[in-house]
Amino acid sequence: MNKNNTTISNQYIQCQLGESELAKIIDMIYQRAGIVITSQRREMVYNRLSPRLRALKIESFSHYLQILANSPTHSEWQLFINALTTNLTSFFREAYHFPVLAEHARQRGGAYNVWCTAASTGEEPYSIAITLDEALGASFTGPRVLATDIDTDVLEKARRGIYRLADINNLSPEQKKQYFLRRSDSDSPDPELEQVKVGRLLQNAVQFQQLNLVAPQWNVPAPFDAIFCRNVMIYFNKETQLRLLNRFAKLLKPGGLLFVGHSERFNDVDSPFRLKGQSVYCLAKENV
Repeated sequence: MNKNNTTISNQYIQCQLGESELAKIIDMIYQRAGIVITSQRREMVYNRLSPRLRALKIESFSHYLQILANSPTHSEWQLFINALTTNLTSFFREAYHFPVLAEHARQRGGAYNVWCTAASTGEEPYSIAITLDEALGASFTGPRVLATDIDTDVLEKARRGIYRLADINNLSPEQKKQYFLRRSDSDSPDPELEQVKVGRLLQNAVQFQQLNLVAPQWNVPAPFDAIFCRNVMIYFNKETQLRLLNRFAKLLKPGGLLFVGHSERFNDVDSPFRLKGQSVYCLAKENV
């Protein structure tokens, strides 16, 4: 890189995120994705969006926001959302949910299907698929798990299904052998660099789809036996949470379950759900 380009790059890096720009970003991400970001997250917002300014060779946040405001269908909107979306996941995270799912699936049998509403990079929907395969055997009717996310970047990683070998350390040897393939091009003396890929059985069990939870319509193959919406609604305000809960309630089969994150509580008088187990809910008006 020549000296002039270095100067330009540093100029982009040092651009300021003012109060008015931060307020606009907070409003924009809420209007588009329902995500609530507070002004205390200024540093996070700056660190996640400043690479977009560098990529576009834009010198100010106000110019960047003007591009978004002037074109509601601009392709940059998706990259804006991707940048501000938090993706923290792992295989069999909050592991106490999966025996509950397995028992529920065994009791119901048949064409059991699950919607994973925040697929992230794929660890959660693949964990669901493993659980269902172990509980019910292979499906002969197509994917059992619908895995959606608003972030197109993480969905692409999920579809590829390539992970570090260390990422599946908490799986049993039988699960590793049954559901994953060692990548032949990843031989390395450093275990951190070794990789695995999900096998065909898991790939066939999960259907990935981009979806915005605050969109007015969802193109999903409802009804579902279970819905996973874990550690998602903590980013929404109370009004949005209740609206989502009511929409989920309409998409569940009788006796269906809603799995949420360990810190999420929806047992108040306005919720259509009642607590059934540890962060597991069923419809309040059902006798299940």
